[in-house]
Amino acid sequence: MTFNSIPFLIFYPCVLLGYFGSRRLPERIGAQVRWIFLLLASYFFYMYTQPALIVLILFTTVVSWVSSLLIERLNGRIAAGDLPDGEVKRAKRKKKLYLTLTLVTSLGVLFFFKYFVFICETVFGIVGHFTGAAYKINLNLILPVGISFYTFQTLSYAIDVYRGSIRAERHFGYYALFVSFFPQLVAGPIERPANLLPQLRTRLPVSREDVGFGLRKMMLGFFKKIAVADLLSVYVNSIYNNLDGFETVPALGVVLATLLFAVQIYCDFSGYTDIAIGCARIMGIRLMKNFDHPYTAKTIREFWGRWHISLSTWFRDYLYIPLGGSRCAKWRHLINVAIVFLVSGLWHGAAWTFVIWGALHALYQVIGILTLGPRNRLLSKMKLSPDGRVVGALRTFNTFLLVDFAWLFFRANSTSDLTKLLSSLVSPASWKVPIQNVFSMMELTAPGVLLTVLSLVLLVFLDRLIRHHDEPAGNRAFVLRGAFVAVTWMIVFAWMYLSANDLTSTFIYFQF
Repeated sequence: MTFNSIPFLIFYPCVLLGYFGSRRLPERIGAQVRWIFLLLASYFFYMYTQPALIVLILFTTVVSWVSSLLIERLNGRIAAGDLPDGEVKRAKRKKKLYLTLTLVTSLGVLFFFKYFVFICETVFGIVGHFTGAAYKINLNLILPVGISFYTFQTLSYAIDVYRGSIRAERHFGYYALFVSFFPQLVAGPIERPANLLPQLRTRLPVSREDVGFGLRKMMLGFFKKIAVADLLSVYVNSIYNNLDGFETVPALGVVLATLLFAVQIYCDFSGYTDIAIGCARIMGIRLMKNFDHPYTAKTIREFWGRWHISLSTWFRDYLYIPLGGSRCAKWRHLINVAIVFLVSGLWHGAAWTFVIWGALHALYQVIGILTLGPRNRLLSKMKLSPDGRVVGALRTFNTFLLVDFAWLFFRANSTSDLTKLLSSLVSPASWKVPIQNVFSMMELTAPGVLLTVLSLVLLVFLDRLIRHHDEPAGNRAFVLRGAFVAVTWMIVFAWMYLSANDLTSTFIYFQF
């Protein structure tokens, strides 16, 4: 089930009725009803499009829950300090064994469904290149929706229990709900157990402010998805999905489509996150922040501190720091950075385009680390501050260009398409395609362009309104209400336009 669908508009109010109904019961009974109801609702949400694949999430849930309980039991025995040295070593080995069991089973399921065919095709391609034989794997695996997200969520839980950062959850129902909580199940944020589990166990207060905040967040998310991302996808897809249909791939079209894709993917993914955060907040549950104006970042490192924050911090805590982080020799630090971004690329998809995208961001980071000293010395000699208005604006612009260039690799449908896209950028003939032809190729119609421009203007206005708090509260609240009335109408008009032209689409990150 997707947020931008009619079934969800029926499903979510029913969930709210059941959830708030359970809160009116005596707490002893209501607590039981609440977790059972939310768990069943979450499983229904997941099974709506892929019923059979509920087995996978149940399997991952059971394995990680049982192994974590066994790990905690060993933690307690070790902490008690009454075991002989030999028994302590044996207990620590068992802990590692149970953690390894969780890692192997959870990552094994992820690997099989997401990467097995990709690796087989890659190996067969290499062997075929040298032998001349043609090998093909006839295995059509369905990628379970959200598998990368809920797998990482269970791994963080097991690792935190192993480290002793949290206590294992003894109630299977609460833990199963933590893994499958429907607002963030299929596309994040990737929640941490220390944040979400206590909220699921408790009857949280729900204030008018929570409901108001949640509704505004949901409205903003729908606006980003429907009135911005889906409209922009029309122009982006007209180039990226039609490369074989062009006699000459228009370089200007590639540049424009890639610039628009930067806005599309941000609005698509952050729009999903806004809806998820809003859905949970109306029930009094606070999910973690996943975006913080990433395109205002002055460096690539800062960009990754603002983009998909739940994934970036996951890699930091469970991969980068265990590898040694930056507290090691510089060459090792650079290798650690490269590993993290290569894994990040693979996490996003089983394709060489994603691997190259991750490698490109790794290269950005490595160059940034190696040139940090010389750049700062140059600015010092010029008596310029790296955070000054002019220099800061140039750094932000430069960072956006680097990120946007990398999006070209991310968006390309295949490596062959990627070759065509890059070739067009260096081909004189591609730059000679008349601009009016480019606009025609990109299907830039007057109604669509008008809706898109109005949506982008309103998005910038809303962003500034929500981000800055300079106006008096009363005036700001009045303007905010007016803005969300405009947002509502823009969503309606955009949905009508997209539906009439059969242009609605699912969320991009559902494929990961």
